[in-house]
Amino acid sequence: MNLAQTKHIFFDLDRTLWDFEANSHTVLNQLMDEYAIEKKCQTSRRSFIKTYWLVNDALWKQYREGQITKEQLRSSRFYHTMLYFGHDDPAFGLQLEHEYISRAPSQKQLIADAIEVLEYLKEKYTLHIITNGFKEIQHIKLNNTGLSVYFDEIIISEEIGFNKPHRQIFQQALEKAGTTAGESIMVGDDIDADIIGAINAGIAAVYFNPLKKPHNESPGYEITSLMQLKDFL
Repeated sequence: MNLAQTKHIFFDLDRTLWDFEANSHTVLNQLMDEYAIEKKCQTSRRSFIKTYWLVNDALWKQYREGQITKEQLRSSRFYHTMLYFGHDDPAFGLQLEHEYISRAPSQKQLIADAIEVLEYLKEKYTLHIITNGFKEIQHIKLNNTGLSVYFDEIIISEEIGFNKPHRQIFQQALEKAGTTAGESIMVGDDIDADIIGAINAGIAAVYFNPLKKPHNESPGYEITSLMQLKDFL
């Protein structure tokens, strides 16, 4: 990674800057209380939320790979979570989905030190977002948290028509930013979508791995906190 050539930094959003787990947990707890989900599904709060996250991650993987549509993802995640506990109620699943989508994007918890690091980097580089997600949701997150002011280009997979790790989303991101792969770095938490995707597009990558998940890849840099970006950028 030739840092001397770097002019543009592309960030992932969810789990890299916007704290997905914390924000999701807040809303899921609200729904658990308001809709008596523990009683309906005969399970603990902890077990339901953990299962939801597993189901959601699996469905997002299918969506990234083009195996399901946005509508199928949204209609399935709460329904499939409840079905795991033997509660078969698709209408209720859709109701929970509607409530979740109306609340979750407005949550404002960020990954530790996100603003301080962005303030530092903004003085030295041009910053952008590349995110897999739905346009109406991601823009709300960026605007409500104040993150949008740090980024010149916001590249959202639904608007581009390709999901990370597809090479095309990275190529279009470079074109929109008016830069080249050699002048760019990608920072993200997903080893497949962010890191391998970027590397395959010729872009250097920084793997944000706060949980120290084991892997067999070779990113240019690996960090466990955003503050570590200040050590070499």
